[in-house]
This record gives sequence, C-alpha cells and structure tokens, in this order.
Amino acid sequence: MDLTTPVFAPPAAPLKVAVILGSNREGRFGPVVAEWFLSRTAGHPGVETDLIDTADSEPPSVPRPADIAARLARADAFVVLTPEYNHSYPAPLKHLIDRHYAEWQAKPVAFVSYGGISGGLRAVEHLRQVFAELHAVSLRDTVSFHQAGALFDGRGGLKDPAPTDAAAKTLLDQLVWWGLALREARARRPYRG
Repeated sequence: MDLTTPVFAPPAAPLKVAVILGSNREGRFGPVVAEWFLSRTAGHPGVETDLIDTADSEPPSVPRPADIAARLARADAFVVLTPEYNHSYPAPLKHLIDRHYAEWQAKPVAFVSYGGISGGLRAVEHLRQVFAELHAVSLRDTVSFHQAGALFDGRGGLKDPAPTDAAAKTLLDQLVWWGLALREARARRPYRG
C-alpha cells in the first residue's frame, strides 16, 4: 500500500451536489461542459448530482421559485459551470443566485469555467465575491477550459482529457471534503449567517 496517497472512503450518505449550468444563450457551449463534468462525477464515490440549468428558469418554462429553492436547499455542495461574458459571468446565473439566500449558506461552491483566452477565470473571480457575501465557502482550485471550443471534438469528448480529468478529480475530492465537513457542522449546530 502506498502510504503517500490518501485513501478516500465514500460517505455513508452521498454528498448531494447541485451542478448549476450558468449560461442560457442560444447555441451555448455549456451543455458540452456539463456533460463532460457529469461524466466525471459519475465515477466519483459518494457524490450524487442534480443538474440545475439556468435556461430552464427562463420563459416559457419557468419553474416555480420554490422548486429551485428546494433543490438548492437539499444540496450539500454546489458546482457552478460558467462561461465568461464581457469579463464576468452571465446575467441568468446572477439572477438565480440572487433569488436565494439561505440555500447557499455554510456550503462549499466549486467552479468549472470555460471561455476564450482567460478560460472563464475572470467570471470565477467575480463569483467568489458574490458567494462570500452569501456565507458560502468557495474552493480554491477550479477546472478551466481555455479556448474551450478547440479542446472538444465533434462528439463532445475532450481531445486530451488527462489534464482536465486530473483537475476534476482534485476539485471533486476537495468538494467532498468540504461538503462533508460543513454538512456535519450544520447538523451539529445550525448556521445562523
């Protein structure tokens, strides 16, 4: 046994992770990134995902806010998939975040970003400030796709998956650690932000 590699024991109850797809533009690239990310979570022990798509909260298929609120409240952790629009994140994502408050508190938030040269990292930096205001814990490490369209083939697979697969594993391991720690803390003592 290699003593330098930590052993990951899956939690007794799966960590419920809401994966939020932040773009709703026509012809958006976000579903490709979401499919890739969800395929990474499928192989991670102890993670159960719920995809929340901001395109589903726009007319004509607007779900009642209580539906989204309940899904966010059930989540132990969040992963926000965001493009970068004009050095920031999309308006539908801001709208979704601002419609809720307590649902985010004392829970970890991880980021998967995509875009041009910056790979969406400027959007992530803005989101970190917003989630700090909501008493959420943002994870340091992200997964970022620079020039995202060129990285995926026509079937939605990565041309070179090794670097981003490793980054996704790191992000998920950290998310599970924070998610379990904060879930246990909230169970022992409710957070009053």
